[in-house]
Order: sequence, then C-alpha cells, then structure tokens
Amino acid sequence: MSRIRLDQFNNNQFNPGSTTSRVVWYVVSLLVFETAIPAPSALKRTVLRGFGAEVGKGVIIKPRVHIKYPWKLKVGDHAWIGERVWIDNLDLVRIGSHCCVSQGAYLLCGNHDYTSQKFDLITKPITMEDGSWAGAKSILGPGAILESEAVLAAGSVGIGKMEARKIHQGNPAFPIRDRIFNP
Repeated sequence: MSRIRLDQFNNNQFNPGSTTSRVVWYVVSLLVFETAIPAPSALKRTVLRGFGAEVGKGVIIKPRVHIKYPWKLKVGDHAWIGERVWIDNLDLVRIGSHCCVSQGAYLLCGNHDYTSQKFDLITKPITMEDGSWAGAKSILGPGAILESEAVLAAGSVGIGKMEARKIHQGNPAFPIRDRIFNP
C-alpha cells in the first residue's frame, strides 16, 4: 500500500490570484501570447503591464509563449523571450535587462515535496540577472539564480546559483568555461 496520500493534499497556503483574474488572463493569454499569430511585442508588453507584470522597454516576446501568472513577473529592459517559452511562475520570476530566454526554455518555480505523504507544494522564485541567457530547451528550476552574464546551455537543467560570466551545461548544470566576449 502506498504511503502517498494525494487525497490529503492541501494547497490552501498558495495564492495564485483571484479566480476572475486567472480566468480573464487565461483567455487573453490564449488570444495574444499562446497563439502562433505574431502579435506585436508592444501590444504584449502593454497587456502584461495591465495584468500587473513589470515589463521594461524594448522587450521582445515571440509567439507561443506561456506565462502562468503575469502578476508574478518582472522583466527588465531589452530582454528577449523566445518562441514556446514556458514561464510557470507559481512564484516570482525576475528576468533582468538584456537577458535572452531562448525558444522552448522552461522556467519552473514550483514542485512537490517528494518526502511528504501529502505531496506538499513547494515554490521558490527564479532570477535571471542582467545579461544572462537561458539556452534553447533549458530548464531553470525552483530557486535558480542565473547570475550576471551567465549562460545556461541548450538542453541543460539549472538549479541553485549559477556563477556570473560562466557557461553552465548538463543536468544538473555545472560551469564548463568562462563566458568571454569578443572586442
């Protein structure tokens, strides 16, 4: 017999926002963000701000982007969010200025406590500091910090703190070399 008791799961401490806000966002997200039709980034920035996100100037948002809760999103100036990015922000996601979140990247703020019989929800914020880059199909897990100008390589899984100006690769990702800029 399993010791896991999903029937006892209690999520009352988690507040994702009002039901009305979530339903309206869901519809708007389907029409403006998750569609393959390329709506202008200026429109997407305005819509996100209307739902409580903090979005800087010049942010580029490609088609088919999924953002769970815009009121838990902060994006700096001139950041790029690529096609099919999924921001599963059960907690705050901070994307700094001049950051790139490449196509298919997944930012995951929540998980379940596998040691709990009731499968308790755990959420932690994710931070991408200025100039950092989450590569295509990479995953940033709960509590991940991609420090200034750090790179999480394509297909890699970033957990914890990833050192500034280093390229991190693997599952879990570890620094493999310095990020050197050409003059």
